[in-house]
Amino acid sequence: MKLIKKGDVEYYVFEKLHGVKHCFSTRKGGVSEGCYATMNLGWREDKHENVIENYRRICRAIGCDCRNTVWTRQIHTDRILNITEADRGKGLFLEREQEGYDGIITKCKDIVLTGFSADCVLIFFYDPCKEVIAICHSGWRGTVLSIGARTVDKMVSDYGCKRENIICGISPAIGKCCFQVDEPVVKAFREAFEWADDFIEKDTENEGHYYIDLHGVNEEILVDAGILRDNIENSRICTMCHPDMFYSHRLMGNERGSMAGFISL
Repeated sequence: MKLIKKGDVEYYVFEKLHGVKHCFSTRKGGVSEGCYATMNLGWREDKHENVIENYRRICRAIGCDCRNTVWTRQIHTDRILNITEADRGKGLFLEREQEGYDGIITKCKDIVLTGFSADCVLIFFYDPCKEVIAICHSGWRGTVLSIGARTVDKMVSDYGCKRENIICGISPAIGKCCFQVDEPVVKAFREAFEWADDFIEKDTENEGHYYIDLHGVNEEILVDAGILRDNIENSRICTMCHPDMFYSHRLMGNERGSMAGFISL
C-alpha cells in the first residue's frame, strides 16, 4: 500500500487497484475532537456535523462525492447486498433500509461503497473487465464465515465476473503480532479451515492463548476462492501497532473513532 497526503488528510491506496477510486482512511485530517480525533468516519457518539465534514474531506481527496456513499450496519455476518442507484446516500444522508450486511457490491458508476474498521480486515474487490466493485468487512467472525469467498462467489453469480480477473486489496487491520485470542476462537478457525494452523501461533507466555494472522487467513480464503495470488495486495499493516495513524478497538475500546474503506467506479 501507498500512503497519500493531501493537505492534512492522509490515507492509503492499493497500488494494484489503479483505475478505480478508493482508499483506506487514517485518523488524520478531520475535524472531530477528543477520543474521535480527527478523521472519525463512524457516527458513534461524535457530532454529526463533524462526521459529515470528515466525509466531505476524505471523499474530496479521492475525487468522489460524499453524497454518493452507501453503508450498511456491519454485524459480523457473511451477508452481502447488491447496491443499486436507489441506494445512493444511504447511511450518511438517508436512512438505511437494509440492515445487517457486511459486504456490498455494485456496478453503478460513482456510487461510493463504504466499509468500516477499527482493527477488522476490510477487503476491496475490483473486476476491471466487468466493471464491478465490492467491499466487505471481515473481523474474526466474518473470516471464519469466509465472507471474502462469499463476496467472490456473488460477483461471479450475480455479475458474471471471472475469478481470475478480480483484483483484491486487504486493508490494515490488527496484525498477528497483536491479535491474541483464546481456545474457543482458535477452535472456530480450526473447524473452518484445515490449514488454519499455518496462521496460528501459540502464545508461549500465556497458557491457553494464541496469536492469529488475520491478514494471512483472509488472503488464503481468497486464493481458495479462485483469486490469483498475484492479484491480491495484502497490506500487512497492524492497526494496533500504530495508534497515531489508526483507531484500534483492541487498544482503545469504545472510546475511539472508526476508519473507513471507500471504493468507487
